[in-house]
This record gives sequence, structure tokens and C-alpha cells, in this order.
Amino acid sequence: VQLQASGGGSVQTGGSLRLSCAASGSTLGNYAVGWFRQAPGKELEKIACISSSDGSTDYADSVKGRFTISRDDVKNTVYLQMSSLKPEDTAVYYCAAQEVGKSGYSYWGQGTQVTVSS
Repeated sequence: VQLQASGGGSVQTGGSLRLSCAASGSTLGNYAVGWFRQAPGKELEKIACISSSDGSTDYADSVKGRFTISRDDVKNTVYLQMSSLKPEDTAVYYCAAQEVGKSGYSYWGQGTQVTVSS
């Protein structure tokens, strides 16, 4: 599966953005999908994930209540709706897919930059 992340940009504190992770080459419904981010000088952080089976979701504490991950298997796309953005959300955001029955996220999209100004 190939992943294409998009939707990043520059917003002010309190603003919103929706990131998209579009898949090609395979049905995304066969994968769990996660969103990760990496801020300058910091480690890669997993911030949200959604299962392939029942659509259950999980979030890092840093984004819980502000970000929502969802999937549209018809469009073969996973979304990350980000609200109440803070300057500390500034990072490069990546989506990644984990094939059902296998460990680890093996497929990664290119990053999309999110910049939140105060």
C-alpha cells in the first residue's frame, strides 16, 4: 500500500486543520492506521490510531479531546481532524499503516507540515 498525506498548513492558536491519508495499491480497510508527528529536535510521537476491524481509536494524552481520527474505507482514506491547535502541535505529521496480523507500521506516507503560531 502507498500512502499520501496531505492537509498540513499554517494556522493560529485555536485553529483547526484536517489531515488526509489517502491510500493506493491496496484496500486500506485491511490495515490499522496511525498518525505520528515529529517536532524539531524531538522524537517521533504516535498521536492517534484506528483499527481495521471495528474502527476503535486511541489517542495520545497530548491530543486527546482535540484530535479525532476517522476512516472512510470507500474513499480509502483516513483523516485526522485537529481542533484547538496549540503552538506545541507544530510538527511534521505522518500517517502509517499496519497490516492486519503483522506487527509494526510497515508503510509510511511522506510528512505534511503543520505550523501553529501564537
